Amino acid sequence: MKLHALAVAALVALAGPALAQAPTPKDTVKADREQVKKDKEQIKADRKAGNKDAVKADQDKMKADKAKLKADRKAAKDAKKQTKTETK
Repeated sequence: MKLHALAVAALVALAGPALAQAPTPKDTVKADREQVKKDKEQIKADRKAGNKDAVKADQDKMKADKAKLKADRKAAKDAKKQTKTETK
């Protein structure tokens, strides 16, 4: 019995940090929203400074970040649906 308990303890010790570090879909969406906010602030600062090239680059970056946000929202929604159907 002690060997079994020792094996379980070792498994939890090794797998615990790996499981704790996996981002949840909600965390990913939240991070994407923050990135879009930062992009908007950067565009505003570049416009104020009169840097047209940087504004264009920032707009392209924001467009890509918005697409990523949309994809992550869809993935989070699908994951939620999947867990809901698994519990039934």
